[in-house]
Amino acid sequence: MPAVTLPDGLIKSFDGPVSIADVAASIGPGLAKAAVAGIVNGESLDLVVLIEKDAEVRLLTKKDAEGVDVIRHSFAHLLGHAVKQLYPEAQMAIGPVIKDGFYYDVAYDTPFTPEDLQLIENRMKDLIAKDYDINMQVVSRNEAIKTFESRKETYKLQIVEEIPEGETIRLYHHEEYTDMCRGPHVPNTRHLRHFKLMKVSGAYWRGDSNNKMLQRIYGTAWGSSSDLKAHLKQLKEAEARDHRRLGKQLSLFHIQDNAPGMVFWHPSGWSIYLTLQQFIRERLNICGYQEIRTPQIVDRTLWEESGHWEKFKDDMFTTSSENRDYAVKPMNCPCHVQIFNQGLRSYKDLPIRLAEFGSCHRNEPSGTLHGLMRVRNFIQDDAHIFCSEDQIQSEVSEFIDLVFDVYKTFGFKTILIKLSTRPKKRFGSNEIWNKSERSLQDALEAKQLSWELLPGEGAFYGPKIEFSLQDCLGRVWQCGTIQVDFSMPDRLGATFIGEDGCRHAIVMLHRAILGSFERFIGILIENYAGEFPFWLAPEQLRILPVSNDARIFSEKVHDRLMRSDIRVKIDTSGKRLGKLIRNGEMSKVPVLVIVGATEARNGSVSLRSRRGGDLGTMPLDTLIQSAVDANRYRWDDIRLTTK
Repeated sequence: MPAVTLPDGLIKSFDGPVSIADVAASIGPGLAKAAVAGIVNGESLDLVVLIEKDAEVRLLTKKDAEGVDVIRHSFAHLLGHAVKQLYPEAQMAIGPVIKDGFYYDVAYDTPFTPEDLQLIENRMKDLIAKDYDINMQVVSRNEAIKTFESRKETYKLQIVEEIPEGETIRLYHHEEYTDMCRGPHVPNTRHLRHFKLMKVSGAYWRGDSNNKMLQRIYGTAWGSSSDLKAHLKQLKEAEARDHRRLGKQLSLFHIQDNAPGMVFWHPSGWSIYLTLQQFIRERLNICGYQEIRTPQIVDRTLWEESGHWEKFKDDMFTTSSENRDYAVKPMNCPCHVQIFNQGLRSYKDLPIRLAEFGSCHRNEPSGTLHGLMRVRNFIQDDAHIFCSEDQIQSEVSEFIDLVFDVYKTFGFKTILIKLSTRPKKRFGSNEIWNKSERSLQDALEAKQLSWELLPGEGAFYGPKIEFSLQDCLGRVWQCGTIQVDFSMPDRLGATFIGEDGCRHAIVMLHRAILGSFERFIGILIENYAGEFPFWLAPEQLRILPVSNDARIFSEKVHDRLMRSDIRVKIDTSGKRLGKLIRNGEMSKVPVLVIVGATEARNGSVSLRSRRGGDLGTMPLDTLIQSAVDANRYRWDDIRLTTK
């Protein structure tokens, strides 16, 4: 007589084993119809699974995030069903759930076209309309092998061979189509309604470039039509904001094939980079950081001593000279320890904060490169804090304040925080890990911040806090981090002299605010849609002379603004005012300065704001002071008054 406890505390008793579907039916016909799966004692299961002992049960519908994932997983199988009907020679590999949707890797010699994608989507809709049942069957390893041998599904056979002995194997039958999965899946295709196939790309089997290239079909799926429409609208907006498209349109940067994953910065893009760097430099100076510079290429022995060679050598670019092996640095930390180690350090010197805008190279797989978001050469706003154990919490606390202040400057209001703790494979004793994790947690709790715990997700040398931004489209970008490291300083012989006159182990805090300049600028381009705030814009003002009489005065306006460190240009094309304004708006210049004969006589300017439209007329001196103030205070946009 199993007793089922529901989320609201209600307990239902049954005379014998009962399926999850029957539990739903006992609550009401509405839930029985809406349920897609259930969670029994924390495990997601199909509705047909029997409950034989007392259990805590939660029913999943399309209104639950886990329920939507079940729907997405079932859509992957439905995609497989449609593909096999249309292209019987195709072989199915894997079809997991991903963020916002699903994909299926398919082995098929002929490349799928956009027309094929539409054909597959239409067939999926035809199958949905049949409202057929999806039947789950638990089978033995031999039965699974026989099933996929008869279907000539070689990739499924490889998966079966890799399943550990004793693990349950489930087959899911979609009419004549059979797939294999851990599940759960929806009981009937009536639950599969709101989806769209998005694109096809290449993917190596098992992610190994030595294996065959498969075709990966992506789709998105949701619990309601409104959610699907909202997602597609967001994708359209994201496409319009794509930093690669805007980078070309605004001539900010480009990347070309003979330097894959490495950025060619154009003048406007480099202006953004330098302004961003100077802003961070000023903030670090205020917070007591000392800026340093370390070599690009270092003998492999240092990377062996630090532990990076063993774990990351495949990701390093290497070279040799005079019978010595070198690596182009993939990170800055071992080099920073070398600077710390120059001279005897006392407890009175601590903490020591060393910062570097360090150029790093990593041999990322070519298939993962993506504009500024994933590159092989990047500049980190990197710093390392060398401190004692009892200084960890205060240093972390100060860093949290710095992170929030910097992100606020860029207009990011939602900051997500995650604390990652010790992984299975790690350096250091449990005692050290206990201290490190407690210091990070205490710093977060002292700030009364909300955060998510990620057990086992820490680095091999220490736990970490990650800071993620939510942009204007609701997308989340992990940028900042602070990590506690007892291991590397010990491996590289970094110590300090304590009050007792003895050597003590130094603690090293790895920290970054932006992450890499390349990726952060890519995020900013998309978040602002290329409309950078005044202080960051590569061209802050554009002067539009609209008469020959205004040319000389326009030059005077330009020179005075330049001497005040304002980035300004004059449009000398001679076009009509309407065209000049249109060109300025297309270039996303924050403020247009219109100078005609009247303005030239009066020593004034007429202004047009990118956001506020016509702002009227003001004296030149007022414009200059307003622009200087906007730069000084990092305002979201220039604050101008015509009074």
